[in-house]
Amino acid sequence: SLAFGTLLKEGTPVRLSGQDSERGTFSQRHAAFYDMETRERYVPLNNISEGQAQFCVHNSLLSEAAVLGFDYGYSLEYPEMLSLWEAQFGDFANGAQVVIDQFIFASESKWQRISGIVLLLPHGYEGQGPEHSSARPERFLQNCAENNIQVCNLTTPAQYFHVLRRQMRRKFSKPLVILTPKSLLRHKRAVSMKSDFTEENFNSILDDPDPPKKADALVLCSGKVFYDLIQEREEKDLKNVAIVRIEQYHPFNADLLKEVCKPYEKAKRLVWCQEEPRNMGAWTFLMVPLEQVFGKRPDYAGRAASASPATGFLARHKEEQAALVNRALVGE
Repeated sequence: SLAFGTLLKEGTPVRLSGQDSERGTFSQRHAAFYDMETRERYVPLNNISEGQAQFCVHNSLLSEAAVLGFDYGYSLEYPEMLSLWEAQFGDFANGAQVVIDQFIFASESKWQRISGIVLLLPHGYEGQGPEHSSARPERFLQNCAENNIQVCNLTTPAQYFHVLRRQMRRKFSKPLVILTPKSLLRHKRAVSMKSDFTEENFNSILDDPDPPKKADALVLCSGKVFYDLIQEREEKDLKNVAIVRIEQYHPFNADLLKEVCKPYEKAKRLVWCQEEPRNMGAWTFLMVPLEQVFGKRPDYAGRAASASPATGFLARHKEEQAALVNRALVGE
């Protein structure tokens, strides 16, 4: 809402459509209020100040291909507007795969058509089953080439704020895929200071917030699993493990990663930790770039390869999550 509001005050219109987008897919955004008796609609973001740009928010039907196709066209015809499509869960983008593959990934290469559309795809393993866990980041990453799209997996409110504003303040446009958090909406650690919004910029790599004086192990990760790793590190009182987040998968900033990880260059263990199964997530995409940065291939800490994105059993989910976090931190 802060990102939307600041853009609107600066004269940039914003369009958001998706399933339950008016109230926020997970109640994180109350974009429209309705009088229970008269059904009068009130949109706070359209009542910030005089002369502001327009905020358009629409609850869309459960027909992802039709809606995303329409919104993609909107982004082509009205590039001055920030256009966002939000899935109920990231998995629901499955229904719009033709639009994503045929148009969003390749339109600049095939037809020189430029789009700045944003896809908000709730992603994260929380034991809710195979249709409510994964936005299938591996599909997007497999199609990343020639700087065609941006793919981000964010962990803080300020990062989210800056990446949305960056989308309209850059001098060029590229589609943006954000693996938006679910549990992080209410996670006590997923917070940002005021100065993170006013004095910082978007960072594609985030260093350990509490770096060890001497790191025997360096764990690389992305997304909400970072908070599981931090909590387990504290509970186990591990003083020798550094945890670095990759917030933007593509374009991948190898030079920045090398710079951020320089204090940990003597670490004996190098690990990539992810929640997704081995054949999914970012592992196969990052395996070679990480090997080029560090001179060796990281150990893998994550779920075993699977035909299904996630288990349907909460108890099994918890076992798998505990195991991958433990393997990342202590190698067991």
